[in-house]
Amino acid sequence: MKQKYLTILLTVLLLLASQVFAADPLLPGQVAQFTYDRYLGDDMQMRGTMDLISRNGHVRSRDFISLRKDSAAERKMLIRFTAPADIDGTAFLTIDADNSSKTEQHLYLPALKRTRRIVASQKGRSFVNSDFTYEDMQRHPVEAWDYQLEGEEAISGHACYILVSMPQPDTDTQYGKMVSWIEKTHFIPLQTIFWDKNGQQAKNYTVNSFSMIDNIATETDVVMEDLHSGHKTRLKTIEIKYNSGLQDALFTTRALER
Repeated sequence: MKQKYLTILLTVLLLLASQVFAADPLLPGQVAQFTYDRYLGDDMQMRGTMDLISRNGHVRSRDFISLRKDSAAERKMLIRFTAPADIDGTAFLTIDADNSSKTEQHLYLPALKRTRRIVASQKGRSFVNSDFTYEDMQRHPVEAWDYQLEGEEAISGHACYILVSMPQPDTDTQYGKMVSWIEKTHFIPLQTIFWDKNGQQAKNYTVNSFSMIDNIATETDVVMEDLHSGHKTRLKTIEIKYNSGLQDALFTTRALER
């Protein structure tokens, strides 16, 4: 009987402890790390569209395919445009070392029939005339930034942490600050406002929709807006598949030129 009461008491204490720890707020660095580490499948292949939208609403559409493969050491991603004719065959490869500032980026231009490497001084330039820059196409290690939490707010019914990210002095970035609304369940950044080095709001990234696909929270409609020009770039997912066993040979500079 005594053993029974001890077991019940221990169970109650464990339940109370779990509730206390569950109620503990996350630290800013933990929110950043959970966002960086969120599971996106071991690999991914998708087909989508990129719409370039002018201030007056004129739209130029592009079709592309994207492949990604993650490992403990790095994340590799390849994007290849398939239409229209003026960008067909253009391909981009980025390789990010995990939790490191080491990133390789290569762009293949079919008109020149050659691949060129994107160097650090070009990271702030537009990626294929979109509102994303080459820097936006890479991952920054968590430790390269300092973080603050400015409370919580709901976006489209989703509870979010408001995370402020500020680059450390030696971090190579075009941005002076980023403020992100991080969805609390899946750690998806549903919105990010980018500030430039002059303290001006420069760009706004918004997730219009996301879905659970193969039990993975997946952004399916996102927009990056240049707040100075009013130009927007919209990325929409048409088809996506995870964990299909993509081969490393797909993520090489040689593969870019195929």
